[in-house]
Amino acid sequence: MIKSLKKSVNHIFLLGYLAIILFPFLFVLFSSVKSNNAEISSNPFGIPTTFIWDNYVQAWVNAKISTYFFNSLYISVAAAITTIVIASMASYAITRMRYVKMSKWLFQFILLGMLIPGNALILPIYGLIRKMNILDSHWALYIPYTAVAIPFSVIILAAFMRSIPSELEEAAVVDGLGPIGIFVKMIIPLTVPAMVTVFIVNFLGNWNEFLLANYFISTDELRTLPVGMVGFRDAYNTNYAQMSAGIVYSVVPVMVIYAVLQEQIIEGLTAGSVKG
Repeated sequence: MIKSLKKSVNHIFLLGYLAIILFPFLFVLFSSVKSNNAEISSNPFGIPTTFIWDNYVQAWVNAKISTYFFNSLYISVAAAITTIVIASMASYAITRMRYVKMSKWLFQFILLGMLIPGNALILPIYGLIRKMNILDSHWALYIPYTAVAIPFSVIILAAFMRSIPSELEEAAVVDGLGPIGIFVKMIIPLTVPAMVTVFIVNFLGNWNEFLLANYFISTDELRTLPVGMVGFRDAYNTNYAQMSAGIVYSVVPVMVIYAVLQEQIIEGLTAGSVKG
């Protein structure tokens, strides 16, 4: 009886927490299908009497949400994939390096990248981007997004690779595989759960990033979705219904990714915690 009561209390607490988290999103969701600002202000948390689905069409076409959406999508995906490629090779080298002391120092040096606040790097990154003459281009976001995510990615992937038994690689060497063959044919397939986790975390960070995208991109056609949403204006005043529709567009990809890959995310976060 006591155990069941404790479980019920935990479930009630989690359901209450979930309701608090989802309540703002429900407000945005209801607002996105209301007719105008007056209806939103008069009944902000109520279910609309008439569902205006045209808000999504107008936001997608007239407010350039489609342009901002695809800019964010391909930059976030490209940077996340590039980070995984670089971090996986670095993690394999660190965890399998013959020089143990050097690998430890190299790993500690990479960890230093996580100790520096991201906002403190804006001015140095801006100076480098300006010297490279790639300001106001997607390269100005792609390169920093990739570089900033490498330390975290190396930590996750290195922890996972350390849990892979060395006997598997010894057997692969006996079969005639070299370091590259072992990495491509054995390490990468076994590390897929951790790579999925790293990809999701990096993708979300890139998708929601605002400061760099706001300062480094000035051309409207090159802006990402977070910056485009801040500058959301129609001809006369702010259209909150269409703005809410744009917010839904920005949230849906994240929800879909979590719904489809939630098992892989959890597996990737926990798999490296136990020595195999």
